[in-house]
Amino acid sequence: MRENFLWGGAVAAHQVEGAYNTDGKGLSAADVMTGGSRQKAREITDGILADKYYPNHEGIRFYEYYREDIRLFAEMGFRCFRTSIAWSRIFPQGDEKTPNEAGLQFYDDLFDELHKYGIEPIVTLSHFEMPYGLIKKYGGWRSRKMITFYTRFAYTVMERYRNKVTYWMTFNEINNQMIVSNNIYAFTNSGILFKENDDREKVVYQAAHYQFTASAMTVKKGHEINPDFQIGCMIAASPLYPYSCNPKDILLAQREDRKFNLFFADVHARGHYPSYALKEWERRGYELDITEADLKTLAQGCVDYIGFSYYLSGVMCADPSVEKLGNDLAASPDAVENPYLPMTPWGWTIDPEGLRYVLNQYYERYELPLFIVENGFGYEDAVDDGQIHDNNRIKYLDNHIREMVKAIEEDGVDVIGYTVWGCIDPVSFTTGEMRKRYGFIYVDKMDDGSGTYARSKKDSFYWYQDVIKKNGHIF
Repeated sequence: MRENFLWGGAVAAHQVEGAYNTDGKGLSAADVMTGGSRQKAREITDGILADKYYPNHEGIRFYEYYREDIRLFAEMGFRCFRTSIAWSRIFPQGDEKTPNEAGLQFYDDLFDELHKYGIEPIVTLSHFEMPYGLIKKYGGWRSRKMITFYTRFAYTVMERYRNKVTYWMTFNEINNQMIVSNNIYAFTNSGILFKENDDREKVVYQAAHYQFTASAMTVKKGHEINPDFQIGCMIAASPLYPYSCNPKDILLAQREDRKFNLFFADVHARGHYPSYALKEWERRGYELDITEADLKTLAQGCVDYIGFSYYLSGVMCADPSVEKLGNDLAASPDAVENPYLPMTPWGWTIDPEGLRYVLNQYYERYELPLFIVENGFGYEDAVDDGQIHDNNRIKYLDNHIREMVKAIEEDGVDVIGYTVWGCIDPVSFTTGEMRKRYGFIYVDKMDDGSGTYARSKKDSFYWYQDVIKKNGHIF
């Protein structure tokens, strides 16, 4: 393990900050998403409706409590903390030419507070919180104009925090928008609501191209602003296994893994479109808005590292007689249940060895440093006489960290760091719930918005404190 390995935690601005209309902040995509559950999808509304509940509006009031929360992170021994800069705090409608100083000052104060405790900020530029004004006025990333608005935002904050932030990521889980069976992923990634006659995958590929171009421009400019910047992409890594040794299953798993997991990292890391994607577009008759200047830009803006989330794996089966899962968790409609793995109460497979698998897969493919920027266990914690005994979370994280250490020490994979998702209980992105908790720190907020917002340490708080002290050697 690196002596300077970056142990820490991760959140997103829209899931924790709250203060959705404070200090000049504009609405974001997350601000028009209602609460939901595993049984009921979150609703995307046309603006704010008086009779709907929007859990991100309050989040966990991190905007107010961040100093107290950072003290707790420091007590755990965090070496880094990953968050995002809420785009609509800086450019409230998204297309302004002058940034909102109050928004910029908030992140100045936040980063200063982190540095006070020796905690390195890890910043995601776009984490499902693009300004709602850009969605309404331009159709989100359907429009090439988004490149201008995004890079204006990115350059502004990189200039402002050039001496406070070293590690950046351009788009969070950019590949999730390939899950086109519903609106939530394309909306949160790209501000796109599908129309009745859309070829959904074509729309997403076009939006992704504009994002690749904006990302590459940001990498290039960021290195000019500060040559010490480390700028990465961020991929939702969910490896897809074949159901059997039947070659049809193996080829299906290979094809779907490229589409949902590898394509986006390929472009970010290699600076060009892979032949398998070009052939698919040719076969499907896609003529995308891709210019020669764009292709040159992609080649000049390759990322410095691969950041990724890891929660679950999937299984692909080509046999139509085998029952399919019929949900979005493994992205592909050919996904089936893995008979060898347990699941969380929310239907997510628990596969620690899959983390080692994907670490090896990415490192062999890209030969770039890797950063596990999300890994976590969503569970309904019970408060027992003021105590939260979250042994299931400890077991989950312990098993995943052990596999990460094996990848580093036995397989030779270069890993920069590991940040546990939702280190303090956030609003769940997928369901908008609070009951699906991730944190080492419990927040007294319920699904109906009630609660005191008081913070409490779970058993996992002290366990992770020990993990960091031992630099991951928890055997």
